[in-house]
Amino acid sequence: MKLKSYFQYSKSQRSGIFLLVLLCVICQFAFFYLGPTIENSKDSEKQKWISLQSKVDSLKVEKQNYVPKIYPFNPNFITDYKGSKLGMSVAEIDRLLNFRKTNQYVNSALEFQKVTQVSDSLLSAISPYFKFPDWVNKRKANNYKPFEKKTEKIVLKDINIATKEDLIKVYGIGPALSDRILKQKGILGGFVSLKQMDDIWGLSPEVIENLNKYFIVTALPRIKKIDINNASIKELMLFPYFKYALAKSIVTYRSMNGDFKNSEDLTKINDFPSEKLDIISLYLEF
Repeated sequence: MKLKSYFQYSKSQRSGIFLLVLLCVICQFAFFYLGPTIENSKDSEKQKWISLQSKVDSLKVEKQNYVPKIYPFNPNFITDYKGSKLGMSVAEIDRLLNFRKTNQYVNSALEFQKVTQVSDSLLSAISPYFKFPDWVNKRKANNYKPFEKKTEKIVLKDINIATKEDLIKVYGIGPALSDRILKQKGILGGFVSLKQMDDIWGLSPEVIENLNKYFIVTALPRIKKIDINNASIKELMLFPYFKYALAKSIVTYRSMNGDFKNSEDLTKINDFPSEKLDIISLYLEF
């Protein structure tokens, strides 16, 4: 009687036992049928990672074997960034920059090594890319000796009477830059200061420095001055220093406050280039 009691279950207990058996069957089914699918999915993901890793490894090898392309350049104008990319040390770059501050140039690979003290191996690697001006190559053809200085008396010439040929003689100026300088002179009616070279696009500080060695402004040119109190916006815009926005501001200020009495009145206009007032005022009539 006692043994029989172990096999007597209520309705809820039988339902629980049935649910438990059902769960066991479902788990067995999932293990045998869904298990391989999960494994195959993991294997597939693993294969993808392996293929990607091989690509990453190949890219690393390409990066290690990558050799940056070097274009011909004038070693006299090597910057800190350019020098470091070429493999020069900070001390070697500083020696070159200090040498250039004395207004001297290196005109051969040997002179470059003498100034910078770079190693023979680095010199042999970068010297094939050195590109010196044509006049340097002509001097070499005529057995020019490195660092040989010839005493040359420089006669300063007025920039306003300089020709295209005169400008091209300056180191760093070619036909395009000389035409640009002459065009600006024509628009202005003449230069009143060599500081105006800073406003010409394409002239580097080194080239402007060279221009100052050969040219000056001996006398103010005859300029057709702009009537600042009567010129229209369109007429003001013909002056290189006055763009549309500034020309409009000048006319607006003039209509609201009356005529400009002197150049100092112009500084009351927003965004007026006050640092160039001394130059601009020479082209204006009050």
